[in-house]
Amino acid sequence: MSLPFPITARHKGFNRAEIVDQNFSEFVKLWEGEVRSAPRDDGPVLPGSALDAQGFRELLESQLISRHLDLMARVLRVQNKVFYTIGSSGHEGNAMVARLTRHTDPAFLHYRSGGFMAERFRKLPGMDPVMDSALSFAASKEDPASGGRHKVWGSKPLWVLPQTSTIASHLPKALGTAIAIDHARRIGHALPVPEDSIVVCSFGDASSNHATAQTAFNAAGWTAYQKLPAPVLFVCEDNGIGISVKTPAGWVANNFRHRADLDYFFADGLDLAEGYAQVQRAVEHCRHTRRPTFLHLKTTRVMGHAGTDFEIEWRSIEELCAVEASDPLLRSAAIALESGLYTRDQLLGLYEATRKRCFAAAEEADRRPKLERLEDVMAPLAPYTPDKVKAEAERADYADARVKAFGGEDKLPERQPPRHLAIQIGQALHDVMAKYPESLLFGEDVAQKGGVYTVTKGLYKTFKGARVFNTLLDETIILGLAQGYANMGMLPIPEIQYLAYFHNAGDQIRGEAASLQFFSNDQYRNPLVMRIASLGYQRGFGGHFHNDNSITALRDIPGLVVGCPSRGDDAATMLRTLTALAKVDGRVCAFLEPIALYMTKDLYEPGDGQWQFAYPPPGEAMPLGEGRVYGEDANDLVVFTFGNGVPMALRAARTIQAELGWRVRVVDLRWLVPLNDAFIARQARSARRILVLDEGRKSAGVGEGVITAIVEAGLGATPLERVVGADTFTPLAGAAFLVLPGEADVVAAARRLAG
Repeated sequence: MSLPFPITARHKGFNRAEIVDQNFSEFVKLWEGEVRSAPRDDGPVLPGSALDAQGFRELLESQLISRHLDLMARVLRVQNKVFYTIGSSGHEGNAMVARLTRHTDPAFLHYRSGGFMAERFRKLPGMDPVMDSALSFAASKEDPASGGRHKVWGSKPLWVLPQTSTIASHLPKALGTAIAIDHARRIGHALPVPEDSIVVCSFGDASSNHATAQTAFNAAGWTAYQKLPAPVLFVCEDNGIGISVKTPAGWVANNFRHRADLDYFFADGLDLAEGYAQVQRAVEHCRHTRRPTFLHLKTTRVMGHAGTDFEIEWRSIEELCAVEASDPLLRSAAIALESGLYTRDQLLGLYEATRKRCFAAAEEADRRPKLERLEDVMAPLAPYTPDKVKAEAERADYADARVKAFGGEDKLPERQPPRHLAIQIGQALHDVMAKYPESLLFGEDVAQKGGVYTVTKGLYKTFKGARVFNTLLDETIILGLAQGYANMGMLPIPEIQYLAYFHNAGDQIRGEAASLQFFSNDQYRNPLVMRIASLGYQRGFGGHFHNDNSITALRDIPGLVVGCPSRGDDAATMLRTLTALAKVDGRVCAFLEPIALYMTKDLYEPGDGQWQFAYPPPGEAMPLGEGRVYGEDANDLVVFTFGNGVPMALRAARTIQAELGWRVRVVDLRWLVPLNDAFIARQARSARRILVLDEGRKSAGVGEGVITAIVEAGLGATPLERVVGADTFTPLAGAAFLVLPGEADVVAAARRLAG
C-alpha cells in the first residue's frame, strides 16, 4: 500500500504519536482511489473478501477505539492521569481474532490487545470498552478488571483472564485450560464454558523465543501426538521487534511452519479484507479438530514499545517512516473509502468522534476513586473465611464414596493400626479424591508407579487414569496444567517431585497462579494444592537436587499458603484444610512433605513405633496457623521448629533434660506461610529461654520469621539461640549432614543458653 503523501525526514524530532495521528487524517484527506458502490451489510466489503460490510464497520470502530486509547494514554500520562503507555498501535488486526471467536472462549492476552478487547466487548450487550479501559488506564478503584491494581486487559463476563505485562508466562496455563476443557468430559465435570470452546492465547514474536513459550509449544505437540485434545489457538502477533531487538526476517514462519502436531496458519493482520478469511480458517480448524493451532498474525508496531521508548534515538528516520507507512489503520481507511462505505468526511468524523469519546472517558476515569488504603489494595490477595473453611474441611458427607475408594468398611484408614507419614498422606489423598469428584492428581511418576516414594500408590487403580495421571517431565507444564484445570472449576493436586525442581517453574506460582486473585480483584481464582517432596536428611540418596531445604522461594510469594506436617495424622488434617482453602477461598497452596520422615516409624529407639499415629477420621481438620505443642507446661526451654526438626528436637529434649535438668517444650509450627505470629508470641511469652531450630539455610529461612515475631512481640530480651543449616548447597552422601543441623547442635545450643 502506498501513501498519497510522502513521509520524509522532515518529520525527524517530532513526537511520533503526533505523526501517526496526523498520518491518518492526511491519508484520508488526500486519498484519490477508485470508489465502488457501497455493498450491502451482508455483502463482502471488497470483492472476494470473506469479511462483510457490517463486520468491517465494527472492526474498524474497534481498531479506532484501540488507537485512540493509545493516543490518549500518551497525552494524559504526562498529566499524571494515566499510568500505562504500552500500546496496541499496529496490532489492531487482532480484533479479527476476537470477532471470530466467542466471548466464552477463555482468552489469555498479550498486552497489545486493545483491538481484541474492543471487539470482544461487542459480544455482550450493555458493555463499554472505552470507559472500562479508561478506568484501567487511570488505575481507578472502579476498574472492573483489576480494581485499580494494574492496567490489564481483562473481563470476567467476557472470559478474558487478566495478565500483567506477560512475557510468555501465560502460555502454559492457556494450554492447561485448553486441555482441561476436553478433560472435563472424561471425569463428568460440568464446565463453566461450552464444551466446544477453544482457548485464545496471544503473544509477541520476541516472546515466542522464551523458554516458557517453548515448553508450552512442546507440551502442546506432546499432547496432540497422543491424540489428546488441546484446543488452544496460539496467536503470535509478529511485529518484527522486541523492544529494540529485531526478529530476523522469516524467523517465526521458519520456526513454526513445519512443527509436528502444532498446526500452522498465517494471517495478514494489517489488512482486514485480506486477513479475515485467514484468521477464520485458523479458528475453525482449532475448534473442529481440537488440536493446538499456531496463528502467525502479521502486525507492526508504531509509536514505539511504550511512551518512554524514543525510537528516534536508536532507529533511523527512514526505518521509522517505513514502519509508520505500514500502519494497519491506513489500510483500513483505504478499504473504508474504496468500498464506498464511508466518504472522507464521514471517516474523519468517526475518527474524531472516537478521539473525543476516549478522552472524555479518560477525564471521567481520572475523577473516579483510586485505591488509597493498604487494606483495599490487599483485599483480594489472600481471602480467608475461617468459619466456611472449617465447615468445608470438616465436612464428612461422602461416606459411600470413602467406602468405595478404600475398598470396604473394614479397610477405612481410621480402622487400621497407627501408620507412618507416607502411608497416611496416601490415605488422605484417597479421602480428598473421594470427597471431591472434580479433583485431579498428576505429575511425574505419580500414576502406575505410585510416585518415587510410593506415596501415591493405589490412587491410579482406585480413581483411574482420567483423574490420576503422569505428565511429561516439565514442572512448568505441570503447574500450567494445574492453573488450567482450576480455571475450569476443577481441583488440581499437582506433584512437584522435589523442592529443588519447583525453582524451575516458580514463576507459574509467583507470577501467575498466586497473582490472579489480586490482579482480577478476586473475580478469577486458581485454587490448587501443590504437593512437593521436600527438605533434607535423606540417607543413601541425595545431593542438592534431592535434599533441598530452601523454603525462601515459597515464603516470598504473596498470598501463598504453605503447610509442612511432620507426622501422618497432621498430614491428613492439614490436607483437608488446604483443599478447603482452595475450594472455599480459591487459595493457592503448597504442601511440603518431608522426605526423610516418609518412612519414619520410630522416635527414640529402633522399634518403639512412636512416630506412627492413628488416622484421623473425617470431621477432623487442622485450622490454618494452628501449631502443635509437645510439653505445654514446660518453660525452661521452648524450641520452635517444623518438619524434620520436630522429632529431632524431641530427641534432643531428652538429652537436655537429663544433662541440664530443664523441662523442654517443642513447638511444631506446621504452617510456614503465613506464620502465625500471635501463636509464636504466645508460646514465647512464658519461655525462660528460646531456641529456633530451622533446617533451612541461615539466610532468609523460616527461623528469621520466627525471631522477628518474637522480637516484635516485645520478647527480644529472652535469651535466644538459633540452630540452622549452612549457607551452602547440599553435598552428596554423609557430607550432607555436615551442612544440616543435628541433635548435637540442638544440645550444644542449649548448653550455650545455660552458660
